[in-house]
Amino acid sequence: MANYKVGDRVSFLNNVGGGKVTKIIDSRMVMVEVEDGFEIPTLITEIVPDFRNQPSRQQQIVDTVQQEIKEKELVQQQQEEDARHGGLRRFSKEAEKEGAYLAFVPHEQQWLLTGALDVVLVNHTPYEMLYTFTIKEENQFVNVDYGQLDKYEKVVVETISREDLKYWCNGIIQAIFTAETSDTVLMPLNAPFALRSNRFFKEGSYLMSGLLGEKAVMICLSELVVLKNSDADLMKIAKEGLGSKAPKQDLVKKESPIDKHRTGQGEATVDLHIGELVDNIAGLSSHDMFKIQMDYFKKVLDSAIAAEYTKVTFIHGVGNGVLKNAIIEELKNYENTKNHMASIAKFGVGAIDVVIKIER
Repeated sequence: MANYKVGDRVSFLNNVGGGKVTKIIDSRMVMVEVEDGFEIPTLITEIVPDFRNQPSRQQQIVDTVQQEIKEKELVQQQQEEDARHGGLRRFSKEAEKEGAYLAFVPHEQQWLLTGALDVVLVNHTPYEMLYTFTIKEENQFVNVDYGQLDKYEKVVVETISREDLKYWCNGIIQAIFTAETSDTVLMPLNAPFALRSNRFFKEGSYLMSGLLGEKAVMICLSELVVLKNSDADLMKIAKEGLGSKAPKQDLVKKESPIDKHRTGQGEATVDLHIGELVDNIAGLSSHDMFKIQMDYFKKVLDSAIAAEYTKVTFIHGVGNGVLKNAIIEELKNYENTKNHMASIAKFGVGAIDVVIKIER
């Protein structure tokens, strides 16, 4: 006697036609739905399986193989996704401050100017990060990756060649940060970035990252403290209501020249290499280049003081020391500043920290 299950197609032995089993009544009888929609209680001895509407053995084998292939592909995709993610060396001695970072990491750490690079997004915060990564191509924006990063985790967005670098120098990273419980709510991250492609062909651009344990071109998208405090006025208005007396213009802070170099709350890093300041040095004399560097130094330092920054790191390079000495001499005209050599671990001997005392 055949064993039937719900959904099996059957034919009647003593009548024309058949139908589909809709219910197992007991060991002797089932309910069969015929073509006109009626259900008929039928003895199992009066029906036989309708193999005409059942998949062939060959088709069953094909379906099984296809299902196995699909499952293997899903497993492989998950393994590849897991391989993109990794933890951070957050307790290393030179670990960066908590925040969100973008890094370009050469595969060949001994030959920094050749070979492929990993484009890495870093979530150095105690919050989960939901992100979208977009690059600018001509007059449109193209989303290249989106997903979730756990706290203190990194993800390899893409592995690119040196020829592809020009496509990855302009873009925007947006993110929101969440946690099951927190003493504050972080503001969304909206971080445009614009890099000069020639930056990737200078060894001095690659600095040791404490979080990654490798040399990389590292860009701070925002420090955690900024995400906590950057929109305090808006939070105040949300709390007090739209009728708050705070003037609208107070909520919009005009960007000053130092702001594009910001690395954290009240801090910035300014690269004074001439290749970072002008697109083409053809026709410029040494004196011309030196003047451009010094003019920019004074411009951003004045801007930093006006914007109440507390520290600016100027990368002057090694060279013959002319630019460094000129900077130190110029700083004598700024009463509320002190200077000392910047971190050798991060900048070598080619940078100076200018500490600004804010007068209240």
